[in-house]
Order: sequence, then C-alpha cells, then structure tokens
Amino acid sequence: MGTPKVTAPLIFAITIATIGSFQFGYNTGVINAPEMIIKDFLNYTLEDKFSKPPTEVLLTSLWSLSVAIFSVGGMIGSFSVGLFVNRFGRRNSMLIVNLLAITGGCLLGFCKLAASVEMLIIGRLIIGLFCGLCTGFVPMYIGEISPTALRGAFGTLNQLGIVIGILVAQIFGLKVILGTEELWPVLLGFTIIPAVLQSAALPFCPESPRFLLINRKEEDNAKKILQRLWGTQDVAQDIQEMKDESVRMAQEKQVTVLELFRAPSYRQPIIISLILQLSQQLSGINAVFYYSTGIFEDAGVEEPIYATIGAGVVNTVFTVVSVFLVERAGRRTLHLIGLGGMALCSILMTISLLLKDNYTWMSFVCIAAILVFVAFFEIGPGPIPWFIVAELFSQGPRPTAMAVAGCSNWTSNFLVGLLFPSAAFYLGPYVFIIFSAFLVIFWIFTFFKVPETRGRTFEEITRAFEGQSHERPHEKGPVVEMNSITPVKEESTTAV
Repeated sequence: MGTPKVTAPLIFAITIATIGSFQFGYNTGVINAPEMIIKDFLNYTLEDKFSKPPTEVLLTSLWSLSVAIFSVGGMIGSFSVGLFVNRFGRRNSMLIVNLLAITGGCLLGFCKLAASVEMLIIGRLIIGLFCGLCTGFVPMYIGEISPTALRGAFGTLNQLGIVIGILVAQIFGLKVILGTEELWPVLLGFTIIPAVLQSAALPFCPESPRFLLINRKEEDNAKKILQRLWGTQDVAQDIQEMKDESVRMAQEKQVTVLELFRAPSYRQPIIISLILQLSQQLSGINAVFYYSTGIFEDAGVEEPIYATIGAGVVNTVFTVVSVFLVERAGRRTLHLIGLGGMALCSILMTISLLLKDNYTWMSFVCIAAILVFVAFFEIGPGPIPWFIVAELFSQGPRPTAMAVAGCSNWTSNFLVGLLFPSAAFYLGPYVFIIFSAFLVIFWIFTFFKVPETRGRTFEEITRAFEGQSHERPHEKGPVVEMNSITPVKEESTTAV
C-alpha cells in the first residue's frame, strides 16, 4: 500500500474547511470586548422607542439574551447536522450554510443603523445556528479526507481554527481597532468576510470520498479524489475498507438518536463521546477566561485586556503543539495529561486567589496557573473531543453521533455561561474546586473507558466496540481490546 503524503490539495481542503471553525471561535469571543458599548446601544435605542429609560432588569435581560441566544442557535444547529450531510454531502453542506453566516452578519452589521435591538438578537441566533452546524461539518469532513496516520493531527486543526478565531475577535475588539462606539457593528458583521472567502474557495475542494463511495456509490470518483489528496496511486486498501463499511451500512437500518443509546455496539461509543464533550465544557476553561481579566487587574496589570489576549496567544501556541503531539502520544494519553494538569492548576488557582490579599506574589502565581491551565486545555480537552467522535463511529451512525455530541457540547456551554456568574458570586475563589472535582471524574472515566484510536481505521475502531461485548467479556472496557491492535508505524507521523 502506498504511503499517503501531505499534499497541496489536502492542505488546501483542510484549510478552507477550518474557516468554519474560525467562524465559531470568532463569534464566541466577539461579544465580550464591546459589552459596555452594546449595553449603551440597548439603553438609548429602547429609550427612543418607549420614550422612557429601560429598567436595569430589562437591560441586563436583553444583554444576557444577546449573549446566550448564540448558544441556543448552536444547540439547534448542531442537532441538525445529519439533515444536511447525508442529503447534500459534507462540502456542499458547508457551502450552503454560509448563507446563514452572511444573513446573520448583515443583521448584526446594520442593527445600529436601523436602531433595532431585534436585529441584534436575531442576528446572534442565526450566527449561532451557523456555528452549531459548523461544529459538526468541519471535524467530520477533515476526518473523512485525512489519511488514517494523520487523522488526529489534522483533526486538531479544527481546534486551531477555533482558538485563532477567538484571538482575532479579542484583538479586533480593542478600542484602537473596532471596539468603538462607531465601529462595533463592523466588529460583529466581520463574520461575512470569512463566509464569502470560504464560499468562493469550497467549489475547488473535493467532496468527502467516503461520502461519495458509501452514500452515492461513486467508486471511481472517490478513488480519484483519494489519489489526488493523498499523493499516492495505491489506495485500494482504503477503498476496500470503505466498501466493507458500505456493506455493513446496507445491513443496518437508519440510525436514530434512540438507536445510538439502545444498540449495544453504539452505546459505549456515544457515552464516551458525550462525556468527552462534557469534559471540555465543564473543565472550567470558559470560567477561567471569564475570571482572567479581573485576576490580571488585581495583579497590577495596567491593561488586563492585553493580558487576556496573552492567554489567547498561549491558547493558540499550545493548539499548534497539540497538532504535532497527537499522532505521537495518542489521543487518550494527551487527554489524560490535559485533564490532570488542569485539575492541579485549578487547585493552585483557588489557593492563590484565597491568599493574594496576604501575599502580593500570589497574584503572579495565579496568572502563571491560568496560563498553564490554558496550555493543558489545548493539549487535550480542547481539540480531542471534537474529532474523536468522528473516529468512534462508522459512516452510518456518524452524522447522528456528531449531532448528539455537538448538542451536548453547546448545551453544557450554555449552562456554564448561565450558571457560572451566580456560582462565582456565591462561592468566590472556591468555584474552581467544583471544576477540579469534575476534572478528576473525567480523568478517571478517560483512564478506564476511553480507547486509543491513533493509527486505526474507522473499520477497526467500530469492530473493536462490537467485538468486545462477546469476545472478551471479562475485560474492563475497550482499552485492552483496542490497544492490542498494532499501532501505526512511527514514520507515518513525521510527515505533519
């Protein structure tokens, strides 16, 4: 079998796909910097409309709705992934939903001009819907066009797109750039530009060969695309693996959400997928970013927004590190390292927050703990939950599984955003102890239940889950069963 290469068409297709991840990151981070300016906009717009100033409660509620409606859109969008990808294909789905990004971006960009609070809220909902769909499409497309030996490294690029999006949003949100009274609608409407760029480039990207062969039965087309993407003529083994999967799919009935939890061969992978998504959101990463500006302020940083951007840079750098580590160390190992490191850092944060009034140097310990916490997040819990779901399922149940996992991620994200400010108010620094407890629980679960998928074909991973229930019933889960498969040859990982 020919060794797949990292070719220009493959890099181009993955880069264009990750614009969707960038959009998710950008629209997640963009609303924070201009908070006070947007609140002023809500205030004077409502005052003009009703000829009296709005109450503080109404103002706070509308601001919270403007922020939270994004996650509601994300939940709906992520749950609708299957409706698109099986009908239109992976690439065409990404192309179609850019209409949502452009519509949402226009509503946000012109809401000030139209003096319309409704346009702001509906625009955020539509952008959330778009980002929810992207969180399903992008990891699935990347996973299906990547060679097995490099699937993890390329899968990590999805997270890299997200963190670059957050960083760009933080930088653009500075008062010296777009975070001003006049330009904040441009800041929110900027999302149109990546959508137009991606729409122009996607027709030059291939459709997923797995989709073409398994869903459309276009074997010759799938073979040509694989040869071009992987830079090798010998793709017979991969085509055969897809054909085997196609035969299995023909024997399976349509996989519904209930079926994922009922069928023994799907139950364990869907539970693993859900817990890994929860481990990302309940790790406390959003809380740390929420808290960081205040902590940097206490530590005497004159412009805490720049320190927060510094944390964003650490975020990006360690996502790049993860790209190179994931095919060497493996998914499970990196996830364990990430969760363990974050648990220690969150305990350190609690101690330093409690003692910073007594010892000034404790503020710097806290800043260091925040930056290391962020680094550990990007090594494991940041990138891995997104692409491992695509690895744990065969072609048939994959879209439904991605939808369920994505929806759980968005829902937990929404709940953390909703509940964290109250928890922080009542618990103060002790709030991080809750996250430490979650991290320890997720570490234990990962250690005993999560298999290593590095270097395994989709078919091998699926067979291991199906086989373990009757082949080796005395084992503790899939780890031993799956680790017994010969790992990928080392030379295939150096091509990243």
